[in-house]
This record gives sequence, structure tokens and C-alpha cells, in this order.
Amino acid sequence: MKTAAQTTFVERAGRNLGRLWRGCARLERRAAQSLIANGFAPGVAKALLLLVKLAALGVLLYVAVWFALLLAFVVAAAWMARDVASDESEEWAIGDQADHKRSVFYDPMNYSDDPDPRFKDER
Repeated sequence: MKTAAQTTFVERAGRNLGRLWRGCARLERRAAQSLIANGFAPGVAKALLLLVKLAALGVLLYVAVWFALLLAFVVAAAWMARDVASDESEEWAIGDQADHKRSVFYDPMNYSDDPDPRFKDER
């Protein structure tokens, strides 16, 4: 048996988030006390801090919307680039049927193929 219990990733993440939350609350209390010490009424100090929090939330939402829009454009561009026709004009060829067309020495006269658009048909 193990003598010490091992903490999981979730427990460590929860503890770190709790520390972060308590640190933010401590900073907010210090900011409110600083505002009150500078002559603001306690209600005005709370309202001012609330306005600062709402402004920060607005900036974060604004940035998130632009990042989402940028991501949508990147996904749309990738989707359109995927659908662009490639060099493969012989989509229906199965297996080795079209391999001779890729050869350096290919000439449609030597095979009984359909006319190749790379060569002029003088008929």
C-alpha cells in the first residue's frame, strides 16, 4: 500500500484555480481599500471596481469575437482550398489502368486510350 495519497491532475488544477481566485479577490479588496483611503465613498469604490470588471469583460468578449471570426475565415479558406480541383484529371481510373499515362514516354498513339488533352488530335 502507498503511504501517501497521490493527488490527481484535477485536484491540482482545482487548487491552483482556487489560489488564483483568492489572489484576485485579495487584489480587489486592496484596490477598494486604496480607493476608500484616497477619499472615495465605499459605494462609489465598489461601483468603480464593477465598471472596471465590466470593461475588462467587454474587451475580452470583443477580442474573442474577432478571434472566432478569424477562425471561421481560416476554416472557410481551408474548406475551399480542399475543394479546388487538383491535377488529377483521371479520377475514374482504377489501379494500374492510368499508370502508363504518367510515364515520361507516354504517347496516346501507342495505347488504345481516349484522346489525351495534353496532345492535339489532328482528326
